[in-house]
Amino acid sequence: MAPRAKPRELGFGRLIAEYLRELSAARGASAHTLRAYSADLAELEEYLARHEVSDPRAVTPRTLRGLLVELDERELSRGTIQRKLSAVRSFFKHLLHRGMIEAHPALGLRPARSARTLPHALEESEVDALLAAPDVSTTAGRRDRALFECMYSAGTRAAETVGLNRADVDLRNGIARIRGKGRKERIGALGSHAVAAMKDYLTDPERPRPVSAAGDAVFLNQRGGRLTTRSLGRIVDGAVLRAGLRRRATPHTLRHSFATHLLDRGADLRAVQELLGHAHLVTTQIYTHVSVERLRAIYEQAHPRASIARSESASTT
Repeated sequence: MAPRAKPRELGFGRLIAEYLRELSAARGASAHTLRAYSADLAELEEYLARHEVSDPRAVTPRTLRGLLVELDERELSRGTIQRKLSAVRSFFKHLLHRGMIEAHPALGLRPARSARTLPHALEESEVDALLAAPDVSTTAGRRDRALFECMYSAGTRAAETVGLNRADVDLRNGIARIRGKGRKERIGALGSHAVAAMKDYLTDPERPRPVSAAGDAVFLNQRGGRLTTRSLGRIVDGAVLRAGLRRRATPHTLRHSFATHLLDRGADLRAVQELLGHAHLVTTQIYTHVSVERLRAIYEQAHPRASIARSESASTT
């Protein structure tokens, strides 16, 4: 029996590397997306190596169903399996367009249907506590307050926030040019609190001088480099502890809270879609479910006959 091929002996490594370069250059994929796709496709390469498949034309739907079974046996979440499968589909679509395969082997492949999870949003009082957590007597605290105010005011993603340059920010008019997914640009609104916090930070004489690699970055680390998304996550974690919040919050939680609170106060769904930078309205519509759930919880907690209504409804079903 021939020895098993090692992943590095496969042609798939080169093909995957070429695909990731195209994903970065032609489609403007974010660094986060590239890392995820690279890891997922490395798993595909390793799986094919173990099954001695080195030719893309030899990959069949049956081959990939075996991969799907292995992922399921690892008890990964449905969402994780779906993400990995999306990477595999996209890769083979790339090979199909290049004429390296004659048929797409993953088109009909589907994981078990996953339940949609609603985004987690903070209450307005919890957002207030989080925004008040930084110690604004320090330069780092003034930066952190500006970060949080910006994310909550404009609904920016973590990468969009740390990617802001000073030329993107118009504090006089309270707007920011935001570069979103796929290099798409949109205009974000900066409210009075965000404008004041960003002015305090940007005019701080103790703000670090940016190093050349940071360019014109708005948000800097202590060494003058552009703040990273990982550092932003740690900053939010620390603020959550100082604010005494009982629930975990991430940078994306402020974006979810931004959208939910706008809808709670009657904002038009199309306007929220534009502010979030969603390409499709259906992506934004999940926030309407969040708002309905929040309203239902408030109603059932406050209305004197809510519990009666629930019990009567249950008795008739």
